[in-house]
Amino acid sequence: MKPFSYERASGVAAACASAAEPTAKFIAGGTNLIDLMKLQIETPAHLVDIGALPLADVEETQEGGLRIGALVTNSALAADMRVRRRYPLLSQAILAGASTQLRNKATTGGNLLQRTRCPYFYDTTKPCNKRVPGSGCAALAGLNRMNAVLGVSDNCIAAHPSDMAVAMTALDARVETVAPDGAARTIPLDALYRAPGNTPHIETVLAPGELIRSVVLPPPPPGRQRYRKVRDRASYAFALVSVGAIVQRDGTGRVALGGVAHRPWRLEAAEAEMPRGAKAVTEKLLAGARPTHENAFKLPLVERTLAAALAEARG
Repeated sequence: MKPFSYERASGVAAACASAAEPTAKFIAGGTNLIDLMKLQIETPAHLVDIGALPLADVEETQEGGLRIGALVTNSALAADMRVRRRYPLLSQAILAGASTQLRNKATTGGNLLQRTRCPYFYDTTKPCNKRVPGSGCAALAGLNRMNAVLGVSDNCIAAHPSDMAVAMTALDARVETVAPDGAARTIPLDALYRAPGNTPHIETVLAPGELIRSVVLPPPPPGRQRYRKVRDRASYAFALVSVGAIVQRDGTGRVALGGVAHRPWRLEAAEAEMPRGAKAVTEKLLAGARPTHENAFKLPLVERTLAAALAEARG
């Protein structure tokens, strides 16, 4: 690990100002960043610790939803009775991810911003455009079983690893941020992530020093909710394919996929097909898919996982 300076932020404005420097990074739980620093994939010269900021509460909104502070831990959020009763999809998704120890430290904001688990991103002896822009993508012709099949480019096929983000996307979550100049904005969660294109190292629309303060969930949607995750082992494994589903009595609802793209994958055109069944929804969701020689199995797996999730949600 390379040497770095450390600052414990005294306020949101001070934290944003310090983190706006090109070589600075926010740190909270550190469950992803510390690993990347040990491998010298992330090499910040300055860490801005936001752990003491007042962003660790879950509050009711006037509209009947919830505002989740960026520093609420995954464990606390999954255990919150308002989440369990009104947004069970979110609780199920969180509990399907990581281990208890990691969930006790990992934060809401950090979970949404965690970086890919593509093995070539972690292997500093191999080219990776996310790690070293312009170096190439070893995953294109390498071991890419876990990689994306949707939203990919010739420069990157990495998949986003978050379970929480899939559930929050299906729930129409919005991210509230503040910039170093004090400007605040609200971003729909599915608009937070940038497609890889020619710049896969730029993963979100956040500006330097822009801090996620909270995530807002609208009032709970009607219908039943279900998160289903397919992985290589029963725990502590990232999704091959996951589905966040909300199904109403008339068969309409919402669907978001995980493990298949650079972001949680949700399309309104696919949701319009829900009364017709999983096959029709899958055809819309997977339109334009670009599987590799190793991950083409994800295409039929999406349909089967989606069918199972919809059946469970329908009871």
